[in-house]
Amino acid sequence: MLPAIEEPLVGGSSSTEESLVVTEVKKQLYLAGPLIAGCLLQNVVQMISVMFVGHLGELALSSASIATSFAGVTGFSLLSGMASSLDTLCGQAFGAKRYHLLGIYKQRAILVLTLVSVVVAVLWAYTGQILLLFGQDPEIAMGAGSYIRWMIPALFAYGLLQCHVRFLQTQNIVLPVMASAGVTALSHVLVCWLLVYRLGLGNKGAALANGISYLANVSILALYIRVSPSCRSTWTGLSKEAFRDILSFMKLAVPSALMVCLEWWSFELLVLLSGLLHNPKLEASVLSICLNTSSLAFMISLGLGAAISTRVSNELGAGRPEAARLATRVIMVLGLTAGLSLGLIMISVRNLWGYAYSNEKEVVEYIARMMPLLSVSIIFDNLQCVLSGIVRGCGLQKVGACINLSAYYLVGIPAALCFAFVYHLGGMGLWFGIICGIVVQMLLLLGITMRTNWDKEALKAKGRVFSSSGPLDMTT
Repeated sequence: MLPAIEEPLVGGSSSTEESLVVTEVKKQLYLAGPLIAGCLLQNVVQMISVMFVGHLGELALSSASIATSFAGVTGFSLLSGMASSLDTLCGQAFGAKRYHLLGIYKQRAILVLTLVSVVVAVLWAYTGQILLLFGQDPEIAMGAGSYIRWMIPALFAYGLLQCHVRFLQTQNIVLPVMASAGVTALSHVLVCWLLVYRLGLGNKGAALANGISYLANVSILALYIRVSPSCRSTWTGLSKEAFRDILSFMKLAVPSALMVCLEWWSFELLVLLSGLLHNPKLEASVLSICLNTSSLAFMISLGLGAAISTRVSNELGAGRPEAARLATRVIMVLGLTAGLSLGLIMISVRNLWGYAYSNEKEVVEYIARMMPLLSVSIIFDNLQCVLSGIVRGCGLQKVGACINLSAYYLVGIPAALCFAFVYHLGGMGLWFGIICGIVVQMLLLLGITMRTNWDKEALKAKGRVFSSSGPLDMTT
């Protein structure tokens, strides 16, 4: 029989309610701060590699940029999405105090992600030929193919890294995640310099450096998990249980991956569509800058989303539905505040931001016109990201995947095509279309969140945890 759900506080004083809100805000900020920094620092690794390649020539830079984009679409987004299923599984198990399950879930995820990485690695081996089939310049295609082959070690290390980060994050252990990412980012500059210039490997060295740095990051976290007293009850060593119930894991991992990939792919599609516009070089450059800026701002909402998925999954696993409900209300306020703040910053620097990427007046002026649209998208993107975190915390990834499919591919992309090519609004039309998709996504996620039966979700969380427990757990 499942443990009873705790009753919500009834008739509490306003001071008590205020105290609960303040406590919840502190918990979420404690989680979100290091997670935001960790996300930023993890993403800096590939950026630094591309910067080093940029000094090797135009062909090397364009090849590395396309390879990095292809790797993100076909590999890193897939692994990140599948690993996010641990937000639900580990978070709810930790809340239910079934601590040993976290180690089993992590091993199971590592096993599945490693097998997926093998399949993706085969695809990456033929990247050059695939790009040629899509009409890419032969020199650039072959250069991208060579670069991504040297990134294959990074693929396997990245999957391991995502599993370790989620394992710690769901236990509210976030400072080591930030610290290891910081050490890795700083050392990555030295690693790139050694491989690219000292050993003379050129762009191949920059690609290989990604794998070395990701492996260093995951090694630090693995060592911490092995020796830290805080992980003593959640990591009890290798277990044969990791090979059991893989199908149930996949039922959550696949929609988790779709949630991430469907959104990620839609933004990458914007850059491809920009190449079909009048003056494609200008449009592609500006869209790439906008995506880069949006990705930078997205790290903040990603940290907030990770924080709320942890809070919701922990509280549901512990059988505290009212606490989970309070956490969702607090994060929506924090998400809106962060989005508005970032939006105002974008508008205030709109006339200067373009100079960070280009000295050409045409590009700078175009960026200035795009920034108000970018600020609007960032506001709604912050809201949808925290709402997506709530969905992951509840284990509703199938619903989230359906929402993302509808929002981006039934609304966002068609609207972008219409505004850009029918109404001839160019790159601004493409971005306005994707805003339509983000707004629909946010509204649908908000509707799901507002209609959530938290008592029912807490019971489902307990059922999920106990269905994964062994006979001993079921009798305790």
